[in-house]
Amino acid sequence: MAGLGEHITAMVRSHAAGDDAAFYSVALQVAAREARRGHHLLADDIKKAVDTVRQTTPRSNVTKLAQPRGDLAELVEVSHPEVALRDLVAPASLVAHIKQVIGEQRQRKTLLEHGFAPAHRLLLEGPPGTGKTMTASVLAHELALPMFTVRLDSLLSKYMGETAAKLRVVFDAVAARRGIYLFDEFDALGADRSGNDVGEARRILNSFLVFLEQASPESIVIAATNHRSILDRALFRRFDAVLTYHLPDARQATTVIRLRLGSLATGLSFAKLAECTHGLSHADLVKAAEAAAKGALMRGEASVTREDLIEALTARRQASVG
Repeated sequence: MAGLGEHITAMVRSHAAGDDAAFYSVALQVAAREARRGHHLLADDIKKAVDTVRQTTPRSNVTKLAQPRGDLAELVEVSHPEVALRDLVAPASLVAHIKQVIGEQRQRKTLLEHGFAPAHRLLLEGPPGTGKTMTASVLAHELALPMFTVRLDSLLSKYMGETAAKLRVVFDAVAARRGIYLFDEFDALGADRSGNDVGEARRILNSFLVFLEQASPESIVIAATNHRSILDRALFRRFDAVLTYHLPDARQATTVIRLRLGSLATGLSFAKLAECTHGLSHADLVKAAEAAAKGALMRGEASVTREDLIEALTARRQASVG
């Protein structure tokens, strides 16, 4: 009965979270359990019921499956990213690390059966626009999971005095609802503080550390920060991995621009553009490519010129400096 009780609990939680996929998965586990016990008619009835509902549920409802409910709905933004690993422009070592995380999550059951937890607590640090949020999106897409983004700056200001309790709501969801949980702008919570608010800030950070330590390996918890240097030192040892991001080099910058321009880059020379791309982030390069593409298309041309690109990169540099 204990096994059945766990299944029922999981079904209730998935129903409360609006996660039909998880609900059906647990239902099929119950069917398999009953089949092993010799209750084949009951097992067949459960399987048929699941198949019937899946076939009659409109595809338009798929995007609604992960919508958070209750308190969680006020704390996170949910998305279903379509960004694949091949879309991420990063050093080979960083890509290899991300592949390792994906591989461990895909083999998590095997690892857990042997007493090893898959990597599921990640700290991403580096300048703005260098791919941290994109990495979270890649993990969500590659693992076919929803992404829940927690905006810590608004959480800390809107719920001051009850932040620890709200964090518990999020981590309860981490255990109940498999997904990617991104704590964006993490330095709002994890900074090593001093001043009048140090007591409250320390209590909130300690609560986070406890929740993180106990976080379910079924989900991936990601903290992203632009300011590693101001983070509390106690944080680093609580994460399974710290991934560091940098501004793209000349080769990576060219790849970012090519990917964004697509067919509009036909015939475009990227030689000796390093001076124009140096110091720009991935996000800056994408914006510049988009500006160049729009200019060409509005002139009725089928490709971007070198002059278009240089002008857009120069304007982007001036905007980022200003």
